[in-house]
Amino acid sequence: MLLAFGLFLVTLLFIIWQPKGLQIGTTAVIGAIIALLIGVVNFEDVITVTSIVWDATLAFIGIIILSMVLDEIGFFEWAAIKMAKLSDGSGNKLFIYILLLGAFVSAFFANDGAALILTPIVLAKMKYLKMKPLAIFAFLMAGGFIGDSASNPFVISNLTNIVTAGYFKIGFLEYLQNMFLPNMLSIFASIVVLWIYFRKDIPLQVDVDALPEAKSVLKDEGMFKLSWVFLALLMVAYFVGDTYGLPISLFALGGALIFLIIASVKKVVKPVETIKNAPWQIVWFSIGLYVVVYGLKNAGLTDIIASWIVELTHQGTTVAIIGTGFLSAFISSVMNNMPTIMIMDIAIDKVGYIGNEALVYANILGSNLGPKMTPIGSLATLLWLHVLAQKGVKIGWGEYMKVGVVITPPVLFVALLGLI
Repeated sequence: MLLAFGLFLVTLLFIIWQPKGLQIGTTAVIGAIIALLIGVVNFEDVITVTSIVWDATLAFIGIIILSMVLDEIGFFEWAAIKMAKLSDGSGNKLFIYILLLGAFVSAFFANDGAALILTPIVLAKMKYLKMKPLAIFAFLMAGGFIGDSASNPFVISNLTNIVTAGYFKIGFLEYLQNMFLPNMLSIFASIVVLWIYFRKDIPLQVDVDALPEAKSVLKDEGMFKLSWVFLALLMVAYFVGDTYGLPISLFALGGALIFLIIASVKKVVKPVETIKNAPWQIVWFSIGLYVVVYGLKNAGLTDIIASWIVELTHQGTTVAIIGTGFLSAFISSVMNNMPTIMIMDIAIDKVGYIGNEALVYANILGSNLGPKMTPIGSLATLLWLHVLAQKGVKIGWGEYMKVGVVITPPVLFVALLGLI
């Protein structure tokens, strides 16, 4: 157990630290190789892990490629300007509308897509509107939070969702039916709690007339109109694929490549450059880190957590759901939600999936929301901080946690009520 934990902690430390530009995927793969060499895992474990995460990882890459193409078209910048214009210059309305936009992007393009694509756009617009530093901080923190708190409605909305749905064979429609209400509650609670926390920093009036017209940022209006039709067809494809039990990556990655080809023919993007710039490191990160974490499972961590979950179930359904959600949230906040979701999935499976279906969704909510308490909690937050640092905005751990620890628990609690 100590050897497995030690390897995991060192791997996670290097993922966060990234000394001399060492990328997260490379670090995770090195950790996995060391895990094999010291006997924490074996080759059969690697095959097992790969079978669990391959669909999720390829689907995620597809979603990001699609997001990148849409970003090139001007889709997200158009949406950001549109929402700003709709606020009619009200700072409070703008705050709420930006959060709703973040929820939309997170739902359809995953929380990591929101962090990578929407964050720099929002930051640029806030600076263009000459907002004060405290106001910019409020909008950025709120936007970063909603990216994870609203990443629950669809299987495609978060890598953790795809992994869990694949592990327990949960269909696209079944997942949506169970998570629609919790996600709506999460969005509502997020907006209320974030507004209360940042209300003094939000400007009463914003000169949105200074922003350019939304249409002016579109690179190709024809492709922009086509994108709406394409996204609608892609959603239909997810449900059709669900009926026939087809892997979600078939549509997510396949659809993204088709859209990339169309955009390439229209000369909106350079396909080779887009594929090259896709976050391939996340593929190695997912597989590598999960292999390292599987060593914790072999060391008995899942048995320990399973025993805790059994104790929670003895206290009744409500306590079990809320307890599992907060257990997942706490573990995610200290050891990242990517390894947490696998450890918790295996533990819940040990307890028994039948009759405990709500605990699976509580685990997802905890793994999606809980990480917001610390900067290391989720890949999306690490990407968000990296994007901001590249733009010259540095947010310290203390500054981040002062917000995250306060606003996360009440939002998570309200979201979990949707499962009861």
